[in-house]
This record gives sequence, structure tokens and C-alpha cells, in this order.
Amino acid sequence: MRWNSGQDMQATAAKGSAALGELPEWDLTDLYASMDAPELARDMAKASADAVAFETRWKGTLAVEAERGASGKLGEAMQAYEALEELVGRIVSYAGLVYSGDTSDPKRAKLYGDIQEKMTDASAHLLFFALELNLVDDALIFKALDTDPAFGHYRPWVLDLRMDKPYQLEDRVEQLFHEKSITGRGAWNRLFDETMTDLRFEIGGEELTLEPALNRLQDPDGDVRRAASEALAATFRKNIRTFTLITNTLAKDKEISDRWRGFQDIADSRHLANRVEREVVDALAAAVRDAYPRLSHRYYKMKAKWLGMDVMNHWDRNAPLPETPQATIGWGEAKDTVLTAYGDFSPQMADIARKFFDKRWIDAPVRPGKAPGAFAHPTVPSAHPYVLLNYMGKPRDVMTLAHELGHGVHQVLAAGQGPLMASTPLTLAETASVFGEMLTFRSLLERTTDKRERKAMLAQKVEDMINTVVRQIAFYEFERKVHSERKNGELTSDQLGQFWLEVQAESLGPAIKLRDGYEVFWAYIPHFIHSPFYVYAYAFGDCLVNSLYAVYQNAERGFQDKYFEMLRAGGTKHHRELLKPFGLDAADPAFWQKGLAVIGSLIDELEALD
Repeated sequence: MRWNSGQDMQATAAKGSAALGELPEWDLTDLYASMDAPELARDMAKASADAVAFETRWKGTLAVEAERGASGKLGEAMQAYEALEELVGRIVSYAGLVYSGDTSDPKRAKLYGDIQEKMTDASAHLLFFALELNLVDDALIFKALDTDPAFGHYRPWVLDLRMDKPYQLEDRVEQLFHEKSITGRGAWNRLFDETMTDLRFEIGGEELTLEPALNRLQDPDGDVRRAASEALAATFRKNIRTFTLITNTLAKDKEISDRWRGFQDIADSRHLANRVEREVVDALAAAVRDAYPRLSHRYYKMKAKWLGMDVMNHWDRNAPLPETPQATIGWGEAKDTVLTAYGDFSPQMADIARKFFDKRWIDAPVRPGKAPGAFAHPTVPSAHPYVLLNYMGKPRDVMTLAHELGHGVHQVLAAGQGPLMASTPLTLAETASVFGEMLTFRSLLERTTDKRERKAMLAQKVEDMINTVVRQIAFYEFERKVHSERKNGELTSDQLGQFWLEVQAESLGPAIKLRDGYEVFWAYIPHFIHSPFYVYAYAFGDCLVNSLYAVYQNAERGFQDKYFEMLRAGGTKHHRELLKPFGLDAADPAFWQKGLAVIGSLIDELEALD
């Protein structure tokens, strides 16, 4: 671990912590007491042994058990399979959270690598179950679902699983894909994470990690923003060969997998995982692209004028307006802001969110080696979610807290579905998080009477929505270019940079000038590496929430109950079923126009205030 300016960073952290207050660090003992806890070693051994025993007991028997119907034991097999998934999930979750806390620590990295390897070996013995179950004749499966109550409990999971059937490979090929993931995709993901964590950016005499460096792009001083952008570009350029190699390798890895499985479009595997039709995503992407001129182009033209510029530089995109309060928002104020907003909507929602603070389910400070960004990890239903933040007291950090707690509330409510059915497709997983942001924003806006403060708040929300919708669809278009062109051979860093500049220029519009250095900013986006085509889920969720919030505003009663039922459903229902009680249908092309119109109306309000 390299620390050329540790004293400077410690001094900066000390000053920041005084203004922020005491930031919580998570307590992982609800999973395991420590990295060397005997319970962890015991559970790893149990998972390995039980997986082998499960395969010995059930492999080759599922068709026979299905034919027996009510007298069969498919329900017993499902329960044993779910218990193993829970156990493996607990172990892997703990390793991932420990590693996220400091990816530069060799001891944590070894634990993470060892557990990933051992649990991949264990779960290889479980692979047969879903594959074999999918080979059972439909008539027999439905007979068993109808006559065996224990098996019938898992109906949503079984029917969902059968959607994967057309893309399923022969058992030994599936096992090879699974076991090679550790030395393939998993290894490249880890290389990206550890490389990114080790990067340092020299800005104003300080050496910063990624999160504080990106934070400087929101500084009110244009010179500071420019210096931050140039420092980011300089470091990305030094490492661009590594990031280009990682991107090329993972894009080819995906192409091989997609080709073997028979997916037609480069994003079809993601659509299948999200349980959303390609036509729905295509309609969303087309609607957002068509809206670029009236949303992002129009807004950034207004912002350039507010900042006294003819055009903004790319490092000015997230600059605060002159009206924006610059005081650091302490942790206590951020907590009260979000809990008040949640409580105004539903006391139950606030009560669930409060547990994250009271029981130390949140890790908030910026630390050397800590994973950048933010996430809410559901772990397993027998435990609870954990939230990771890099909190620095900016207004956006408060919205990130609201966002991740929305995920957390969702994960707590869905846990009742059990390990196999609690997980929600990405498109719907982003609904609760974005709804939490919207509640927080509306709560703050209603309390604001000062015209200048209201303008700053509206502008901040519009920028967040543009980042969530326009920017994420631009990311999606970038990925489409990358994965399409990768089929023709390796991509150079220059090609990747050109694709990036093309989609950014199209989405941001003529009011933003993309200066030298911006062509390498694609390199730090983790979603491109960890979850190809994940990004459209943010736009899906934001547009959905805009429509959902409009229903809430017009509802006389009962909205909260329907909303909580939607969250409790976890992964047991398709998006059409979940949205039907609200009178919404994402398959309707007009649906996306409604969501985008909400962003347009906020820009209209800003124009009226100008």
C-alpha cells in the first residue's frame, strides 16, 4: 500500500470529521464475529459437506419425484437447496463486506479470494439442481406444483427458472463455466477493484483516492474543478492500458457465453436476468434519447448562463449554483432529514430505516482502501442488509443515503420471501431506492420558502434525475457500441475513448464542451465491469418512480399499503403484476413519456424562477 502523503490525508479527514460528526462504521458480527471466527470456519466446512451430500441424494431423481406428485419429495429437495443457498450466501456476503471495507488489506483480500474459491467449489455441487429441474417435462412440473404444497410454495421461483431453459447448456459445460468464473470474470473484476482502489490523484498538493477526487468536481471554485478533472484524467491515462485490457477481456468473455447460450442481442442476457422484455428497454432508451434536447440540452444551456459562461467545460457539469448553500451537512442532520421524509410517508418505513442507524448496519466514512461509491447489500434473510457509503457532507451524499436506505427497506421487507425468492430484478430493485430519494427531495422542497434556495434545490434534483436517466442511457449506448464492436476484434483505448465522447456529446448537448482528458473517464465506471448493461435499470427505476409518485400524490388512501405489498413481493412477481394495482404498465410506450415529463416540468419551473 502506497502512502506518499498520509499526514495530509489524515489532516483532511480530521477536519472533515469535525464538521460531519461521528460517522458510523458497520458491525458485521450479526454475520460472523471476525475473520478468524470458528463459526465461519465451521460454516464453510458445513457448506462444502452438505453440498456434496445434497448432490449425492438428489441428482438424477427429480423427474421421478415430480411424477410422484403429492407423494414425491420435490418440496423436501427445494427446502434443502434453499437452506444451502442461505448458508453459502451468508459466508460470501460476509467476505464481500469485509473486503469492501478495505480492498487494499492483503489479509481481507486473501479471505475474500479463498472464500470465493471454496464456495464456488461447493456450489458446483448444487448446479445440477436447477439444470435438472428445468429438464423435467412441463406437465410433470405443474402436476408437482399443484399437488405438493411444499414444492408449490416455490412456484414463482420454479416458473421464473424455466425462463432460463432455452439458454441452458449441458451439465458439464455449465459446471465448467461456473468453476472457471473464479479465474475468469471473477479475477478480472477483482483486478479492476484493486487497481481502482490503489489509484491516487494529486490535486492541490494532496494525494486523494477516487471518491474525494470526484467530489472536487462539485467544488464551487472552477479552478479546483479543473484541477480535479485534469488529475483524474492524468491518472486514468497512466492506467488506461490496464482498463482497456480488462474491458476487452470481459466483453469477449460475455460474447463467448452469449454465443454458447444462444442469446441474439448483446443485452438479452441482462434483459432475461431483469425479467424485462427487450422491447420495453428499447422503448425506454428511444424515449430518453428523443428527450435529450428538451431535458439535458435545455437544462445545461440554462446552467451555463447561471454560471456566467457561454458554454460549460465537462468539469463544470456538476458545479454548484451560486445559490447553493456550501455548508457541510453533518451526519446527524442527514439522518434526521431522511428519517423525517420517510416518516411523513409512512411511520413503518421510517422505523425500518432507523434500524440501520441504531444497529450499525451502515458504514459511512471515507477510508483509504475502502470500496468507492455506495451500495446496499441484502446479505441473507436470516440476517439483514448492510449499507456502504462514502459520506462527505454534500447534498448529493444525503440523497445517496436516502437512495441506499430505500434499497435497505426494500430488502428488509422482501426477506420474508426467503433466500430464493427475496431477490428483485434490477429494474424493480431501483424503484424503492429512487422513491426514497423522491420522498426526501419533496419533503425538503415543501419546507423551503426562500426563492434562491428553492432554485438551488430544484436544480440539484434536475441534475440528479439527468444523471439517473439521461446519463445512464448514455452509458447503456456506450456499452452497446463497445460490445457490438468487440465482436470484430480487440478495441484500442482510442476507440473506447471515441465511443465515450460520441455518446456523451449526444446526451449532454452543445452547452457542454468536452475538453482534452475526458475521453478516458469511461475507465472508472464499475458497472461496465461488474454488471454489463446494468445501467438502464436506473433510468427504468427513475421513470417508473416519477409515474408512481404522481399516483401517490393523487391517491386518496391506500397507496402506502399497495407500495409495501409491492416491496414485500421481492422476486415473486413480474413488473406487469407489480404495477397493475397502481394503474401503470411499463410495456405501454406512453409510460416512459409520463416519467420524462416530470423531469421536464421541473425544468419548466426553473425557467419560471429564472
